[in-house]
Amino acid sequence: MLLGFLVLSVAFVALTNGANANFKGVASLYGSGTTTLSKALWWGTICTFAGSMCALLLAQGLLKSFSGKGLVSDRLLESPAFTCAVAAGAALTSFIANRIGFPVSTTHALLGALIGAGIAAAGIDHVELSVLGKTFLYPLLFSPLLAVCLGAIAYEFLRSLGAAQNHRTKTLDRLHFASAGAASFARGINDTPKMAALLWMVPWLSKNQSILLVGVLIAIGALLDAKNVAETLGKKITDMNPGQGFAANLVTAILVASASFHSLPVSTTHVSVGALLGMGASTRQAKWKKVQEIILAWITTVPIAAMLASLVYLILSWIPS
Repeated sequence: MLLGFLVLSVAFVALTNGANANFKGVASLYGSGTTTLSKALWWGTICTFAGSMCALLLAQGLLKSFSGKGLVSDRLLESPAFTCAVAAGAALTSFIANRIGFPVSTTHALLGALIGAGIAAAGIDHVELSVLGKTFLYPLLFSPLLAVCLGAIAYEFLRSLGAAQNHRTKTLDRLHFASAGAASFARGINDTPKMAALLWMVPWLSKNQSILLVGVLIAIGALLDAKNVAETLGKKITDMNPGQGFAANLVTAILVASASFHSLPVSTTHVSVGALLGMGASTRQAKWKKVQEIILAWITTVPIAAMLASLVYLILSWIPS
């Protein structure tokens, strides 16, 4: 019974991830007026799915990291109730964010859920805080700061070369679409294994089948429910022209791709928003009130996911496996 609930919980987190995250790589295409919301979403979803499939070969390190191994005891990882609680806690957190249109990090939601379920199951002494910092928190906290700096630098550099123009050209459009596709592709590689790792104990699903299932569900979730977050990312963080959007996307693509190939669990949300914010700060077009609201949502993601996961675990611990 619990294994069936686990599959449903992971399906839920994959659907909410697609709804909340698939537009992040292509937000600048829509925000700069290069293309429509619908076309940007389809392009982002296609490229994300391609990245999900490449995760079969390129992201085994992330698959291992988000199994929770080393963060909590191996005995706890063998508990279906624990894994269900992690998936459900992360999914509920992302679902709430989708409803209010905030682009939060599924990575942070999973991290918070791992912590909350681990504390509920075994106590805080059995959560390895040293592993938590080294493996998860450092890259997650460092990446948005780096993205802000690089977003500003990249725009000014490309503008000085005449590569970040204020108006659309065929060459700029092609480069913009290519960078957006690369960012979405890298997100597929980086995010898919994090959710597929939760299915490792399901006996009728291999690792490859788990990644395939999660990849398909991410795509479905994006096409069904991405509009609220798309409007926030595309229109409410900063005003941008095509050249500015291209600069921000290029930074996102490079950082997320680099992290994926080094098995670092960065948040595509934080990198994408950070790059847009860096560019917006450079042009003095950033909409700081909305940025402050998004940062508040980021800060509360981990504790909310932890609370929800711990509550789900306490409920499920009474149900026989």
